[in-house]
Amino acid sequence: MSTIPHSFIDIFDTEISDGESSVQLNKIAIPLIQRDYAQGRMDNEVQRVRSRFLDSLYNAITKEPITLDFIYGDIDENGTMTPLDGQQRLTTLFLLHWYAAKKEKISEDKYAFLSKFSYETRYSARYFCDELVKFTPSFETALSSDIKNQSWFPFDWKNDPTISSMLVMLDAIDVRFKNVSDIWSALENQAITFYFLPIKDMGLTDELYIKMNSRGKPLTLFEHFKAELEREIRALDEKTGQNSANRIIEKIDKEWTDLLWNYRNSGTDEADDNIIDDEFLRYFKFVCDIICYRNGKSPQSYGSDVFNLLRLYFSAENEDAAANIATLESFFNCWCNINGYSNPTSFLKSFMSLKHENGKIIVDSRYKIDIFEDCIHSYSDKSGRIRQFPLNRIVLLYAITVYLQHQNDVDYADFVRRIRIVNNLIQNSEDEVSDRLDRNRIPAIIQAVDAIILTGAIDDSIENNFNVNQIQEEKEKIIFLADNPTRADEVFELEDHNMLKGQIGIVGLDNLDFGSRFASLFTCSWDKIDCALMTIGNYGQQERNKWRYQFASKSMQLAWDELFHKSANGGFENTKEILAKLLETNRNFTNSTLDAIITAYIDQCENDGVYPWTYYYVKYPVFRPGSYGKLSNNDVENKPYMYSVMQTKTQWSQNTYMPYLKEADDAHLSRDEFGQYLVYKDVYIACENDSYGVYKIEDDSLIDTISISQNEQGVDTEDRIIKLKKYIATNNLK
Repeated sequence: MSTIPHSFIDIFDTEISDGESSVQLNKIAIPLIQRDYAQGRMDNEVQRVRSRFLDSLYNAITKEPITLDFIYGDIDENGTMTPLDGQQRLTTLFLLHWYAAKKEKISEDKYAFLSKFSYETRYSARYFCDELVKFTPSFETALSSDIKNQSWFPFDWKNDPTISSMLVMLDAIDVRFKNVSDIWSALENQAITFYFLPIKDMGLTDELYIKMNSRGKPLTLFEHFKAELEREIRALDEKTGQNSANRIIEKIDKEWTDLLWNYRNSGTDEADDNIIDDEFLRYFKFVCDIICYRNGKSPQSYGSDVFNLLRLYFSAENEDAAANIATLESFFNCWCNINGYSNPTSFLKSFMSLKHENGKIIVDSRYKIDIFEDCIHSYSDKSGRIRQFPLNRIVLLYAITVYLQHQNDVDYADFVRRIRIVNNLIQNSEDEVSDRLDRNRIPAIIQAVDAIILTGAIDDSIENNFNVNQIQEEKEKIIFLADNPTRADEVFELEDHNMLKGQIGIVGLDNLDFGSRFASLFTCSWDKIDCALMTIGNYGQQERNKWRYQFASKSMQLAWDELFHKSANGGFENTKEILAKLLETNRNFTNSTLDAIITAYIDQCENDGVYPWTYYYVKYPVFRPGSYGKLSNNDVENKPYMYSVMQTKTQWSQNTYMPYLKEADDAHLSRDEFGQYLVYKDVYIACENDSYGVYKIEDDSLIDTISISQNEQGVDTEDRIIKLKKYIATNNLK
């Protein structure tokens, strides 16, 4: 077997021996049985391969020489070589040498060997190669355009896939090498070489050669990836004296394939493809993300191309490559040997559930319990969108793999408790779980995860990780359960309630006895709960912008989440106190129970002739439209009645309105003015804290005031909505 490297130039002056005889190679002919030249195709995968191959050739010309591995072929008695493997590389080298010769005006005798390269696949491709060697472009326009404009280029050649690909590659070569000088000199000095191996040296027959080529299947993305991974690890092994490549390739072919086999078919319902290529590459991407985060960076800086990631983290040129390979190996190995479980699914189901169950953490119903499967599969949801593996799941999966890699050091029961802490932190750190380039907190978060899973402690020294309120609550729960271990089930059941999702501060450890009452309360109508809370007091929370307030909603849980999960909003403790007072009233709640509370409150206000703002909120559904629970008031202290109802999360819109006006006469509510006026033929009515103003449309002059009677505390002593309705009716406004 020959191990002498050849260049595309000297191969035509080489005498090839098969051990029995020798012959001078004087021609390379791509046989009819070979597929078309493909490196110039325009699909995404080929563009990636083309770009990376040209990068390699560029580096070889401008920096360090490169060897393109073996090219296999058969040589007949006339010295014509027909390649078995290497057609694509040889064609690109042919085009690169043509480009260098023409661009640098090399003498014809030096590049005459180019005419010895030919395509036998179609006559058009063969003649194209002949004409190309003779042609010298102007280099003033795109090479492909210049070539197509020549008289020797028939129109129908554009339909030849090999010619089309060659034209695309020539343009790509021009873009890459336009500003590079002395290309031909570098090529002459063997900047790019390859090993040539005659088929007979391989012990192959012509018949087998034909069979191999007639299969016509190109290598898959994964096969290319695996080959490059092996090449990179072998290069590292040469530097370190290790033998990692053989071990890892064997694991890919055996243990890791066995692990992924039950997850094959890419998570689709289509017929079995019986390969695990996509699954492997998705998990590889996950591991690369973790390596990136551990380096304090965001994967958004590097994209998701697996070949780029392979070079970035596993190239022998990377000083951390050995550590990264160890990371890759451990992240795969840990799923292959789980103490007490035969497969990942059974292990994951032992501590994860879709509902409250014996201390297991609850999985969002949008996802699978088998988070490992979720990671390695992607598929379209009902809307047709591709479901990706989100950041919060990446953090949770990372926490589980940390345990699996240390399962001999961390007791399983301790892990189950610790993963609950991590899950609580993840669920209540939506804003913090971010890897934006300008706000990447994941490196700190995974450090915090390491500490929790391995030690059970929350490390105070790690800054900017999870939500600070949730961190504090988890610390308090750790202390509480250490002192009260028999109450763990009560804490966990409260954590698992859908309205709380791990953060129980709105009830509190001091009111843990109210846990069952809270669960009972939220079997009732959300609208009735909202009203019942308001009968006790104004439970709303002021947002940071000061003018917007958060209340509940009869239909959107997001509003309740904002209320029950401590944030920068002001008034959380007030909401907690009001909730506790409501829970004190009954051991069990029903809609009838809440109706009684609501009716009693309304009756008392009306009997006493006192109508605070909360009265209107409770009595009139217009205050509670069922949207995001947002109301606005920029001067609550002086104008407690001036809440406008919003129906978006953040801004006023045409659906915003002053609720008293809408309830009094919805048909005349001006949506163009954000629902702040009732507009009639000649006048409009606006609401004030203690009155209504009636204005002429013509000049906005005040023509009447509808005063609202109030006591010394500034509380209405008459129902302002009833009064406005009477005024409209009495004055026959239309």
